[in-house]
Amino acid sequence: MRKKLLLGNWKMNKLASEAKEFALASVPFAALAKKNNIEIGVAPTYLSLATVKEYASKDMIVAAQNVHFMDHGAYTGEVSIPMLKEFGIDWVIIGHSERRAYDNETNEKCHEKMKALFENNMVPVYCVGETLAEFDAGKTKEVVGKQVSEGLKDFTAEQVARLVVAYEPVWSIGTGKNASSEIAQDICSYIRSILREMFGGVAEEIRILYGGSVKPVNVKEYLSCPDVDGALVGGASLKIESFEELLTNIL
Repeated sequence: MRKKLLLGNWKMNKLASEAKEFALASVPFAALAKKNNIEIGVAPTYLSLATVKEYASKDMIVAAQNVHFMDHGAYTGEVSIPMLKEFGIDWVIIGHSERRAYDNETNEKCHEKMKALFENNMVPVYCVGETLAEFDAGKTKEVVGKQVSEGLKDFTAEQVARLVVAYEPVWSIGTGKNASSEIAQDICSYIRSILREMFGGVAEEIRILYGGSVKPVNVKEYLSCPDVDGALVGGASLKIESFEELLTNIL
C-alpha cells in the first residue's frame, strides 16, 4: 500500500524568520502524521532550507523547489545537488508549471535534472500538467503523456522506484478553479498506466500526487481517489493552521 504524502510548496514566500516559526510549530503534527503512516513535508525557498531543516521535526521532508543538473560551474544564480546535500536535502521539485512557463523548463531539462538526482540517490517530485487552452482543446492526456514519457525516458525501474509524480492542471493552480476528483483520478490513473508501460510493476509503488487549489475542505475528496496518493499544496501550506488542517482532514 502506497503511503500518503502531503507536500507544501512555498514558492517565493516566507522570510527565514517566518520559516523558522513554521518549522517549530509543525513539530507536533509531524509526529501525528508519522503515527498515522502519512508523510508530510514542505519546499521552502533556497534561503530557508537550512532553517527549516534545523528546526522542523526529523520526520518532516524538506524539499528544494529546483536544482541544476551540473554539480558546479559558471551558472549564475543556480544551486547544485552537492550544495543541497550539504544541508541534508534529498527531495527536489522538478518541472513545476511556473518554472515551465517562466523559466523555459522543458521536458528535456527536467530529464537531465532527474537523471542527476537519481545518480545522487535523491527523490525528484516530477510535475506534469496541462494549460487551460490544452484542457479546453481536449489535449490533457496528449500533453501529460508526452511530459511523462519524455521526462522519464531511458530510466530504469530501479531508479523510478524513488520517484514521485505530481499532476497539477495549470488552469487550477492559484485560480480557485478546481479539477474535480473525477478528473484528478482519471489523469492520475492515466499517468500510472504510462508508468506501467514504461517500467512494469514498479508503477504500482510510485506515488502520484494531485496539485491545484488543494485546500482543507477538498483534500479528503482528492485523496480518496484510488490513484491519488497525496497532494502538492501551494497557498494552503503557507499558514501553519491550514497545513495542520490539511493533515487532520485526511486522517
